[in-house]
Amino acid sequence: MVSDAMNGCLCLMVVPGFVRLPSARQLTVQMMQNPQILAALQERLDGLVGSPSGYMESLPKVVKRRVNALKNLQVKCAHIEAKFYEEVHELERKYAALYQPLFDKRSDIVKAAYEPTEEECEWKADEEEELTVSKQEEMKEKAKVEEEKKDEEKEDPKGVPEFWLTVFKNVDLLSDMVQEHDEPILKQLQDVKVKFSDPGQPMSFSLEFNFEPNEFFTNTLLTKTYKMRSEPDENDPFSFDGPEIMGCTGCTIDWTKGKNITLKTIKKKQKHKGRGTVRTVTKTVPNDSFFNFFTPPDVPESGDMDEDTEAVLAADFEIGHFIRERIVPRAVLYFTGEAIEDDDDDEGEEEGEEENDPDYDPKVGRRAYC
Repeated sequence: MVSDAMNGCLCLMVVPGFVRLPSARQLTVQMMQNPQILAALQERLDGLVGSPSGYMESLPKVVKRRVNALKNLQVKCAHIEAKFYEEVHELERKYAALYQPLFDKRSDIVKAAYEPTEEECEWKADEEEELTVSKQEEMKEKAKVEEEKKDEEKEDPKGVPEFWLTVFKNVDLLSDMVQEHDEPILKQLQDVKVKFSDPGQPMSFSLEFNFEPNEFFTNTLLTKTYKMRSEPDENDPFSFDGPEIMGCTGCTIDWTKGKNITLKTIKKKQKHKGRGTVRTVTKTVPNDSFFNFFTPPDVPESGDMDEDTEAVLAADFEIGHFIRERIVPRAVLYFTGEAIEDDDDDEGEEEGEEENDPDYDPKVGRRAYC
């Protein structure tokens, strides 16, 4: 005996002598395995998205008035929250000034402007990394031999060679941007800094990339500025959830003639429509490069963008925020790979949380103050 209900999905199990109804769990499993039922459910759910539940409409007029008063209070809360984030920005600016001397010293060590003392170079391993005395001695002796061998093979390197290039290549978000032809230039990158807008100015931050003189461009400083907004949208105040990056501006790179790696020359054959002759035409077209980072697309004043531009800007904002929030403060840990392990652990803990957040946009990622 089989029921025709749900297009044959709900089945009665027949046993000689009696009929046993399936359990609720078995019914659910059978329903979820039927594509027609799933499609019908999805269609119904799609129709409910954004639809009022009807509860508000059922309330008495006097209660609706009071709910409107509560919503007005919520708008005021959003404006207070905006002020809170403005003060957070001021506090961040204050502490950035305290961090900067340490970052400056980091830069001096990387570019060999300062040689750290023995005391500064001494590093105490974590308990988990501690080994027996004999093992330590064995490893020290082995390391000494290897160092002597390296010293024989090449001259003593200055500073920390390829520091920032290694950092970028160790981070998936940035390594995808770095092309092989970018590497000789990024080897000349000496420091990356974050600069915040001055007090009283619109909220923003700039990324400063300091290069030593090189054969590729005459700039020694490349910048990227991100403009931020920390105020509720008048048309949708309840959507406010902290500062958002609203746009960014790059800088002009003064490329040496023939060294612009953001462009490439291709040859294309063209056939003359009338004569049928074929000629070779040389064209200059955009080329994939990390340095395209400094020429982002413009954000129209109207805010209307096509999907491709929106996707490019969303990725750009995520990269800019990540460099500011993670790369610059913890550069040495990305150089050694330790921060990458920490990031992987964080992703494991947060997996699934973002998908359940109705305000999460996978194209943009987290907001500036998450």
